[in-house]
Amino acid sequence: MSKGPRAFRLDEMPPDRERQTIELSPGIVVEHEPEEAIADEEAVTARPQRRRRAPWLGMLLSALGGLLLLALGLGVERLVRDLMASYPALGWFALALAALALAGLLGIVVREMLGMLRERRIEGLQKEAARILADKDEVGARKLVADVAALYARRPETARARGRLADLGDAVIDASELLGLAERELLAPLDRRARRLVAETAQQVSVVTALSPRAIVDVAFVLYSVAGLMRRIAALYGGRPGTLGFLRLAGNVLSHLTVTSGIAMGDSLLQQVMGLGLAARVSAKLGEGVVNGLLTARVGLSAIAVCRPLPFTALEPPVLGDVASSLFDRSAAKPPEGQ
Repeated sequence: MSKGPRAFRLDEMPPDRERQTIELSPGIVVEHEPEEAIADEEAVTARPQRRRRAPWLGMLLSALGGLLLLALGLGVERLVRDLMASYPALGWFALALAALALAGLLGIVVREMLGMLRERRIEGLQKEAARILADKDEVGARKLVADVAALYARRPETARARGRLADLGDAVIDASELLGLAERELLAPLDRRARRLVAETAQQVSVVTALSPRAIVDVAFVLYSVAGLMRRIAALYGGRPGTLGFLRLAGNVLSHLTVTSGIAMGDSLLQQVMGLGLAARVSAKLGEGVVNGLLTARVGLSAIAVCRPLPFTALEPPVLGDVASSLFDRSAAKPPEGQ
């Protein structure tokens, strides 16, 4: 026969941190688990381990590149040997050209490797900053601030900021305050320059695409401007990517846009920022120019977030409205067609 309902106070549970069981009635058991065990189970559930895939694409591209280099080297060797046998002077000239080509190839490889290393260094600083803010690691924060200062050690315009950071850094203990100090002293001037770059590029794209007669010209100019903008922002924050590094940077920017839902196409973006009244008064071609400028600005803002060595904590991140206002001022100031 079952018993009636009973009430229990939570503070009457056993104080032992091990898992405890209390039998209320036959067949009903209450289990008490420590909070640490629950947190561990939630962490395991929230972060499942990802399976590592075999790098088949990398192996394929590496093997094909090696075969092409071997074929090219063998062809050059045969050409030089035949010229040496027939025309020694031309053979020596071809050998000098081959040496110059080899030196140029080594220079390109070194430049690409340095660009990739710079990008990986900035990505490492971003990940370390996120970990420090989560763990409140004061020792790690001091080391990270020193690494960020070393990243801009060769820039004369940051000498005074690095000096103030070294003087004030010893008096700050909190990890978030240390990173905020580094933001205000080192990254605030770079952020202002990056905002100007984004605004100028977006305005240029807006004007050119509004006046261009062909859609293919619009697409080509937008792609060219966006690529140049990403390169300039990366160089501003210390990246300076090469060709392969730029492809990696473009992939990271696209991933950031996807995660933040930053790609918005069509009239909805124009009406959201400009308002229905202004969007109705501008011409269709001018509206396309403004939309292209807004998309360029959105890519530039994502590039700032990707290339910046520290996240925005003490400073406000740039938003689309900062750039959109200048675009719309110019669009409103332009007289309608036919007047």
